[in-house]
Amino acid sequence: MSVAQQRRSQRVEVAERRGMAPPVWWLVFRQEFVDLWTGGRVMLLLILFSLVMSVTSALRQFESELSLIPPVEMAFLTILSGISFGLFVGLVIGADSISGERERATLEPLLLTPARPRQVVIGKFLAAMSPWPVTFLLTIPYVVVLAQGADVIREGLLLGALLGGLLALAFTGFAMILSIWARSNRASLFASLVVYLVFLIPTQWPGSAQKGDLGYLIQQFNPLQASSEFLEKVLVNNRTVAEKMPYLLAAIFSAVGVLAVLFLYAAPRLRLDRDATRSGLARPGRLAGLLLVGGVAAALVVTPAGRAQAAPTAAGQGLQVSVDLRYKTVNAGDEVEFTTVVTNAGATATAPLNVAMNIVKTGKGDPVDPEDWSPERTQQVDPLAPGESSEQSWTVEAILEGDYMVYMTVLPKPRGPNATSEPVSSPGIHLTVRAFEKTNPGGVLPVAIATPVALMLIAVLPTLRRRRATAEAPQDEL
Repeated sequence: MSVAQQRRSQRVEVAERRGMAPPVWWLVFRQEFVDLWTGGRVMLLLILFSLVMSVTSALRQFESELSLIPPVEMAFLTILSGISFGLFVGLVIGADSISGERERATLEPLLLTPARPRQVVIGKFLAAMSPWPVTFLLTIPYVVVLAQGADVIREGLLLGALLGGLLALAFTGFAMILSIWARSNRASLFASLVVYLVFLIPTQWPGSAQKGDLGYLIQQFNPLQASSEFLEKVLVNNRTVAEKMPYLLAAIFSAVGVLAVLFLYAAPRLRLDRDATRSGLARPGRLAGLLLVGGVAAALVVTPAGRAQAAPTAAGQGLQVSVDLRYKTVNAGDEVEFTTVVTNAGATATAPLNVAMNIVKTGKGDPVDPEDWSPERTQQVDPLAPGESSEQSWTVEAILEGDYMVYMTVLPKPRGPNATSEPVSSPGIHLTVRAFEKTNPGGVLPVAIATPVALMLIAVLPTLRRRRATAEAPQDEL
C-alpha cells in the first residue's frame, strides 16, 4: 500500500469516527486532487494539450492567410478546439480513476473504512473534473491572439465555458462509468477513446456531408456536433441564442443523463477489491445505447417537424423592387449595408408581402447559405395601397472570397389554398469579396511557444527543488 493511499484511508476512518470532520467525499476529492496534480499525470496531459493547441493554432493562422478565414471564424474554431482537446484530458483521467486504481490495488484500503461507494465516486469525479477549468484558461490566449480584436471574443468565451463545462461533465462521467464496470484499465481507456472519436469525427466532416435529414439528425443528438453548430451559428452567423437553443439541449441532456447513470446506478454498485468481476463492458455498453437512444428521442422532440416551406400564393402584378446599390468590392469579414424599396405600381392594394434575400456565387463552388451571411434573411411588409412604397434596410457580412450576386425577391401572401402568385425579383448586386488582408501569422507564435514551455518549467521545477534539497541535506547536517 502506498503512503498516499494509507494517508487517504486513515483520513477517511478518522473522519467517520469523529463525525464532525469534513464529509468523506471531500477527503477523497482532496487526496485525489493532490495525487493528480503532484504526481505528474495532469501536468503531462496539460503539456500535451498546450502542444496540440499551439500546433493547430499556428497552422490555422497560416491557413487564414491562404484561405481567407475571417477573425470571427478563427475565434470560433479556436474555442471549439480548446473544448475538444480539453475533453480528452478529463476523459483519460476519468477512465483511469477506478479501473486503474483497482488494477494497482490502491482502492482496497478503502474497504477497511466505512466509506460508501457513492462517496468515493463523487470525490474522484470532482478531482477528474479539476483539469477542465485550467485547459479552458489556457485556451484564452490563443483565442485573443487569433481573433485579432473581434467583437465576439467575450461572448465566445462565455458560451465556450458553458458548453465546455457541460460536455466535460458528460464525457468525464461517461469515462468513469466505463471505468467502474471495466475488467481492466486498458479496456476502459480503449472504450472511452472509441466513444470520444465516434462523437468527434462527425465534427470534422465537410459542410456538404452534414446536409439532409441524417446530417441534421446527427447535428441534433451528437453533443459535440450540436455544440459546434451552436457556436458557429451564434458567433459566426449572428444568430440568437434563443433561436439555436435546440442545439444547446444536446449538451444539457447528455450531461444530466450521464451524471444520473453515474451516481444513481453505477456508483452504488462500485466494487473496490481487485478481484471484482463484472461482465466486462456489457453493462456500460447497454447504458451507452440507452443514452444514445434517449439523445435521439430528445433530438427528435426538439427538431422541427418539417423543413419544407409552403410556396406563397397571391397576385404579384404591379409590384416593383429597387435597390440603392449595384456593385461593391469588400474584404472578407466586412459588412455591406443597402436598402430596398418595394412599390405598388398597380391599381389595387397588395396582400401582405415577404421580402427575401438570396445570395448566389457565380461560377463553380459550394452553394451559399444566406443564413451565414446575414442575421436577417426575410422581412415582412404590410399590404401596400396603390402607389404606396415600403423601405427595408439590409446588412450582409462577407464571409468568403469570391464573386457573388445578391438579389431580393418579393413574395406576396396567398389569397387562399388554391391560389398562387408570381414572385418579383430586384436587380442584382454584384459583390466582390477579396482576401482578408489583416493577417499576422507570426502573432500567434509567442503564445504557441511560451505556453507549453511555461507548463514544462512548472512541471520540472518541483523535481529540481527536490534534487537540490537532497544534495544540500548532508551539508546541512555537517
